[in-house]
Amino acid sequence: SGKTVVALSTMLLAVESDFQAAILAPTEILAEQHFYTIKNLTEKLDIKVGFIVGQMSQKEKKASIQKIADGTANIIIGTHALLEEDIKFKNLSLVVIDEQHRFGVEQRLKMRKKTKFKNADFLLMSATPIPRTLGLTLYGDLDISTIKELPPGRIPIKTLEMSDKNAYNFVREKIAQGDQAFIVYPLVDESEKLQLKSAIKEAENLRVTEFKDFSVGLIYGRMKPEEKEKVMSDFAKKKYQILISTTVIESGIDISNATVMVIEHAERYGLSTLHQLRGRVGRSDKDSYCILIGDAKTENAKTRLDVLTKTTDGFKIAEEDLKLRGYGEFFGTQQSGLTEFKIGNIISDFEIIQNAKETAVDMLKNDPQTATILLSKSQNEFLKKDMELAEG
Repeated sequence: SGKTVVALSTMLLAVESDFQAAILAPTEILAEQHFYTIKNLTEKLDIKVGFIVGQMSQKEKKASIQKIADGTANIIIGTHALLEEDIKFKNLSLVVIDEQHRFGVEQRLKMRKKTKFKNADFLLMSATPIPRTLGLTLYGDLDISTIKELPPGRIPIKTLEMSDKNAYNFVREKIAQGDQAFIVYPLVDESEKLQLKSAIKEAENLRVTEFKDFSVGLIYGRMKPEEKEKVMSDFAKKKYQILISTTVIESGIDISNATVMVIEHAERYGLSTLHQLRGRVGRSDKDSYCILIGDAKTENAKTRLDVLTKTTDGFKIAEEDLKLRGYGEFFGTQQSGLTEFKIGNIISDFEIIQNAKETAVDMLKNDPQTATILLSKSQNEFLKKDMELAEG
């Protein structure tokens, strides 16, 4: 919907003021995509884009670390590798965390500690805000901006539940029309404990059965970066009509000709993952479809699939997710579960709690003496100890 352009606009403001900006991505595929996109968009500007991921050669990594430390790199793009102790920034003032739901509280805190500035800016981005985000909007210092419109020409994705047989027939029909499809599995390899289909085994099977007349590619997290890049490049060039994958393609993959996303064992995934996977299609002016295959036995699983078929709104999905698993600890690291209030419920009493927060803020501004009296020494120590985590 345009999150990358928003992020780049923000980072350019930081660079223009002689600061560094960093963008943290959850996967190497997404980090590489950001790197090439941002590098191309800034090629006529006097900006150096740095890049660092885990599976780099020691020589490449050392060179990147040096450019980050001495300020040669203005915009730095990376994965969890950016969190490592030896990554030192010269004057980092803005951190963009893409796909916020894929990072834990302590990981986001590590990035906060890499900047020298007390009031460094953080931009958290996600198509599916985690329940904690909604909670922190009420309690913490977090402002939310939304992009609710689809880009011009985009058509809302249709989400359907089907059997394997019907789903495969549907995929064949769409491919015959010139489209491409993803099929996602929860496991890479077969498991003796879990009776679930795996990507590698199913790729071997489907190539000689259901899709023997089509070209089928395979991608998963354990592949080498260059192998993953080659597979995605070939898929983008239409060398593969079907791409079988794990959730490694959950974030940021942009293949405009892919119009079908089939999710096997859909009942196994959380709402945010399902919504993210669905977002890999519907990236053109063609009708696009997300097909859920699964056997939901629990009420929670049935609710998740029902929610996904009824809405494509990321915030509505986050609200339902909040009801299902809670928002976690604001002064801790847990990102799910409901805190037990003595009075009130964050879901049903949302408006009242929001009003109470605004009243408390007004009191702190207009009557600090009374507010100080109300905060006991023990409460102050508690807040002092854990407030860092509340900011994550």
